[in-house]
Amino acid sequence: MTKKINLFANLKSDFASGLVVFLVALPLCLGIAMASGAPLFSGIISGVIGGIVVGYLSQSHISVSGPAAGLTAIILTAITDFGAFDVFLMSVFIAGLIQLALGFLKAGSISNYFPTNVIEGMLAGIGIIIILKQLPHAFGYDADFEGDQAFVQSDGSNSFSFLFDVLKHIHLGAVVISLVSLIILISWDKVSFLKKLKLIPGALVAVILGIALNEFFLATGSSLAIAKEHLVSLPVPKSFDEFKSILITPNFAAVTNPQVWVVAITIAIVASIETLLCIEAADRMDVQKRYTNTNVELRAQGIGNMLSSLLGGLPMTSVVVRSSANNNAGAKSKMSAIIHGVLLLLSVLAIPTLLNKIPLATLATVLILVGYKLAKPATFKHFWEKGKYQFIPFVATLVFVVATDLLKGVALGIVISVIFVLRGNLKRAYSFKKEEYEDGDVIHIDLAQEVSFLNKAAIKLTLNEIPENSKVVINAQDTEYIAHDVLDLIREFKETRAIDANIKVKLKGFKEAYELENSPDLSNHVSIEHYYDVAKRALVQKETVKEDFK
Repeated sequence: MTKKINLFANLKSDFASGLVVFLVALPLCLGIAMASGAPLFSGIISGVIGGIVVGYLSQSHISVSGPAAGLTAIILTAITDFGAFDVFLMSVFIAGLIQLALGFLKAGSISNYFPTNVIEGMLAGIGIIIILKQLPHAFGYDADFEGDQAFVQSDGSNSFSFLFDVLKHIHLGAVVISLVSLIILISWDKVSFLKKLKLIPGALVAVILGIALNEFFLATGSSLAIAKEHLVSLPVPKSFDEFKSILITPNFAAVTNPQVWVVAITIAIVASIETLLCIEAADRMDVQKRYTNTNVELRAQGIGNMLSSLLGGLPMTSVVVRSSANNNAGAKSKMSAIIHGVLLLLSVLAIPTLLNKIPLATLATVLILVGYKLAKPATFKHFWEKGKYQFIPFVATLVFVVATDLLKGVALGIVISVIFVLRGNLKRAYSFKKEEYEDGDVIHIDLAQEVSFLNKAAIKLTLNEIPENSKVVINAQDTEYIAHDVLDLIREFKETRAIDANIKVKLKGFKEAYELENSPDLSNHVSIEHYYDVAKRALVQKETVKEDFK
């Protein structure tokens, strides 16, 4: 069931979070464009379209779209091979059309088969990447571009050895500004009287103070002054004609070039998979546990990429870094993503000179805290306590996301998860019967003997279609194994949607290890129904309905 969204219902918190995402996205848009060998403004255009257009069309409340580091190698190679940026834009336009078609073909449903431990491993891996990549910027060493996620550098060094190079290039002014920014950001959530200023994001205060400190260093001729190369570097058009020249349109004559289609298909596949992974991750981060229609998301991304190409922008995906910053800043709805896009547009048009005074060290500090929240020790402890079948795929995904890239790391994590499922649960089965229910009906869900994460899609669909004011019984008496993903779905449904939709739930037969409390009655409970042997149980259920709800 999809509820109508009032975009202005949480404007205060969404504006504050949108402002934080804007500050994070600005250097990333520029850095990814630079690494891709594209005009710098193409990254900004992609960020604006990703925020305003995709933000509006998407059903995700947390996700934020924009140019992605995972596409830089593809873009750089394509632009070099084509020798013309407008020919590359034709590939982006076709990629958008392919994504639009994939959305209508319901290809987004594959996201339901991403295990939770793999998604969490991906998030933790990205958190570690952010920390490794932003620490040099925090110390004033900006040899690497903003948004780089590659573990192995072009010169053969890696993210760890690169950190040792930082020791030779420490800039004391950048360190001072980073420390001041860190104190502000931590204090903003900890000090009681600062909590009252929640409408003003701590990141904005850190940025303003960072600019003020550096301006003071410059005015006094201090050796702590940060030079231009360590500040945000946004192109500043000097006239309207110069601004118009930034907007490049695709070369539609290149549509007959087979290589254009090869690049388009590559971008469409990679961008779609990254988007689905990030959407699943964003749904996991959402405190309200709302689910995103991934088919709608693919259509939104397709339209966004088509429009971005028509204006001279880079291809985009949903991006974990921006989405995480959005969630951590307290976003309540997709209005936050839209606001970030509007701020990007207005700022580059109205105040580019002021933006170019922002120290990269301040923005690095903001991102380091985002990275820490993604890879905090509590997450490792959580999966360790769940046992090796959860912990090993989690760690494997994390390590390979850091050492290779997002797609390879997630692929490995899924392979390991499937091996564990096949090895220990060859006889697991899950059968499911969908019926039409009306308000007030009693719905019985009998869980099979073995329920793995492969059943996640059907369970999510079942939960989503349970009508309001229903009475639901979930029976786990015959189960020997229930995947943590399924237990999480039941728990989240019980604690969030059931309360909102006045659904009464009765949980039966859940073992202590499942960490789901069985219900003494139907008050304030949510349930999910799975029919393991519908033919056998149909008559029994009919006779016991009245007894269960006396």
